[in-house]
Amino acid sequence: MAETDSAPASAASRTIVLAVAAVVLAAGLAALSWLDARHRIATTQEELARRLREIESDAREARSVARQGQEALRESQVRLAQLEGKLAESQSQQLALEALYQDLSRNRDEWQLAEIEQVLAIASQQLQLARNVRAALLALQLADARLARADRPQFAPIRRALARDIERLKAVPAVDFAAVTGRIDNMIATIDTLPLAFEERTAPAAKEPLPPDRGFLARLGAEVWSEMSQLVVVRRMDAVEPPLLPPSQAYFVRENLRLRLLNARASLLARDEAGYREDLRASLAWVQRYFDNRSKSTGDAVAQLKSLATVSISFEMPTISESLDAVRGYKSRRERTSG
Repeated sequence: MAETDSAPASAASRTIVLAVAAVVLAAGLAALSWLDARHRIATTQEELARRLREIESDAREARSVARQGQEALRESQVRLAQLEGKLAESQSQQLALEALYQDLSRNRDEWQLAEIEQVLAIASQQLQLARNVRAALLALQLADARLARADRPQFAPIRRALARDIERLKAVPAVDFAAVTGRIDNMIATIDTLPLAFEERTAPAAKEPLPPDRGFLARLGAEVWSEMSQLVVVRRMDAVEPPLLPPSQAYFVRENLRLRLLNARASLLARDEAGYREDLRASLAWVQRYFDNRSKSTGDAVAQLKSLATVSISFEMPTISESLDAVRGYKSRRERTSG
């Protein structure tokens, strides 16, 4: 009975030992596991601390960079505001300068067009009243040169009108009416110097000296005969005898010739070619009939009258109304636009 009782007791002790061993082993394992877990936790904590320190360092750097960025942004904003102010100021100044330039340009164009209009109006009056083609042509060329220096596209229609009027004036026959009028005036001034046909006087014949050996009576008779021979002059007339005019008639011949030349000048200014030629023909006939054709002044007057008679004065005079209308039309359109 004792052996049977001791066997279960040893088995129980072994079981207890095994259980204790298992518990100890489990406790050891648990301790090892706890130590390992603690080591891992410590390591993780250190890693986390290190990471946190890095994060904090990065955060500080980020905050520093952010502060620097904010400061740079504020400075940039300040500079941008200053630049915007300067830009706005420069834009306002530019607008003011553009407005001033436009005003000056508009005023300059208006002054220039006013001057051109005045020049063209005077040239048109000279062309219609005095038929002065040269003055009108110079005025048109002057106006075109001023517009060319301005170099404005809006002046192109005016320049085209000026070019057409210039071509029309260049096609007019070149007659210098002022020069022709001056030649007639010179002839009128020389009328009083023209010698009449019977006003020439021959030079007295030189008296031959009498020989000293002749007697007193012979010398007296020779001197009386010389004086008597000077009272009557015999002259041979190779042409038709010109009329002998008394002084009063000679005065009227000169005055009538002067009136004829004045009428010729008036006909020239009026462009009456028929009256002009008729007055010159009558003047030429009077000079050849009543004045001494052997005199150089009379020959010059005859040549001058024949030369004046060849001048043609009857032609249609053009106008420059197209240029004037172009300038005035541009001014009126500009005034309506600005108004």
